[in-house]
Amino acid sequence: MKILLTTLHAKYSHASLALPCLAVYCRDLPDADITIREWTVNEPREHILRLVMAEQADLVAFSCYIWNIEQTLRIVSDIKKISPQTCIVLGGPEVSFGIFDLMHDNPAVDFVIKGEGEETFRRLILTLMGEHASLLHESLAEIDNLFFRDGSECASGPLSRKNLELDTLPSPFEAGMVDFSKPLVYYETSRGCPFSCAFCLSSVEGAVRSFSLERIKRDLLFLMESGVAQIKLVDRTFNYDAGRADTIWEFILGHNRNSHFHFEISADLLTDKNLEILAHVPANTFRFEIGIQSASQTTLEQVQRSADPQRIFANVQRLARETKVELHLDLIAGLPGEGYEGFLQSLQTVADLHPDDIQLEPLKLLKGSPMRTIASREGYYFSDAPPYTILRNPWLSYEDICRVETIGRLLDLFNKHGGFATALRILQRDRPFAAVLDRMARQAGNENLSSLSCRRVFELFARLAESLADRSALHDALLFDYCRSEMPLMGKLPSFAAEQQSKCSWPSLRDLPDGLELPPDSRVKSFRYEFMCNYLTGEDNEGPTTVTFVYISGTGRGLQVRVIKAGDKCGGRLTDSNRTVT
Repeated sequence: MKILLTTLHAKYSHASLALPCLAVYCRDLPDADITIREWTVNEPREHILRLVMAEQADLVAFSCYIWNIEQTLRIVSDIKKISPQTCIVLGGPEVSFGIFDLMHDNPAVDFVIKGEGEETFRRLILTLMGEHASLLHESLAEIDNLFFRDGSECASGPLSRKNLELDTLPSPFEAGMVDFSKPLVYYETSRGCPFSCAFCLSSVEGAVRSFSLERIKRDLLFLMESGVAQIKLVDRTFNYDAGRADTIWEFILGHNRNSHFHFEISADLLTDKNLEILAHVPANTFRFEIGIQSASQTTLEQVQRSADPQRIFANVQRLARETKVELHLDLIAGLPGEGYEGFLQSLQTVADLHPDDIQLEPLKLLKGSPMRTIASREGYYFSDAPPYTILRNPWLSYEDICRVETIGRLLDLFNKHGGFATALRILQRDRPFAAVLDRMARQAGNENLSSLSCRRVFELFARLAESLADRSALHDALLFDYCRSEMPLMGKLPSFAAEQQSKCSWPSLRDLPDGLELPPDSRVKSFRYEFMCNYLTGEDNEGPTTVTFVYISGTGRGLQVRVIKAGDKCGGRLTDSNRTVT
């Protein structure tokens, strides 16, 4: 049997983990020829359909999520029209609820797997390959968590909460089934979550299960020795067991080469021992994603989020003060009891923690989540189409939701292009961070903020913030931020700096200070400008300061920027497009 496992990613920066896990669990089946193919939702549907059909698979299985379900169902419908005998299987979180309705509305779907898929998928393949047609339905009805067609009706096997013993799942990495050519590789050390937050599907997954530490160490060592650049752990709460987290973190620190790790953690579960170990993590090695969601204890309690906000804030401050871990903090707008002003207060509370990145989004009411029951009781309105974004509730109007989305998009743009630390420091002299973003979002209105180049993003910032600070000071600080992200080109300065063309110079390499050490085989360009203040100190209290920016690039190296103040020794500070590191 020729089997195609596939999915449509939101973007092409990472490899699937779900598909290799399915494949490796079935790899010993002698008559199963399994192929993995991955695409994105941004590719033309007709092109994906052509590539799927070129595989000539007997069975095509799709992994389904909120970002790909609509396009997946359209492709599935077309496959069935072209090749009625092709068997279609759906799995994943987006098809694990409301399954009978899904199959009724989409007759091209033959099977749906609810929840964890490896064991169910394996039994399905064995049954399809081995059973006589007259006995097929009886055998299918014995497979846990499998939904199938029984004539004109839909039926299911027993619904079971029995979970896979994780160490029985062979390593998809050692089996060579994960695409290491992607910039980012997903990895899991556990499944399930210790919490029961109403807005998250993890709340219905059951207790946490972990791979053994021996298995985890073997996988991590394989990934690190393979030179994987970005390893994103998808554990819902990586540090649910503090001692286990210590062991894994110490193992990584003892064996890591150049890999960068992303963890989702709960900050209030961090112990003193955790923080002692994390203090030894080198810069640009660990990134923590921490779900704050709201600064209001009352709001958190209404969605069954067990959290201690004060302990969270205290531990985030310790992480920022005592470690070099990058901090990414999440907020959700639209939780019960929190209006727009309350949301701004939560945003300001998070901003005062000085994280590297803030991500905020309106609430999504996922199928199967307890939040839908709360929404029905409290009078929520949300989109019927994925990703089921809130439209309004008793505390937030539709206009409020739109403003939240604009603030979130601005934060994404600002972080992508260096953070705008200097310009935001100027803007925050007279008003708090949340108020600055609120004002900028109101200025932006319904403007399209997608597909903007770096220069366009800086010009957007200048336009949205122009009424919030002295124009000359704002533009000067903004140009400094721009220079740390991208080299100003002669004749193509950002519009807010166009009048300063005469103050700019582009020194040649021989005009740079002596002693400047450059990586071998690098390309070097430079830009020099006299700013109104010395922004390097963060105090902005010195007079005019001439700064030279040296831009160093090379194959596989990305862009590095050295910032040299006139009169300083060479070396200055080495920055990447997002942050400064000494």
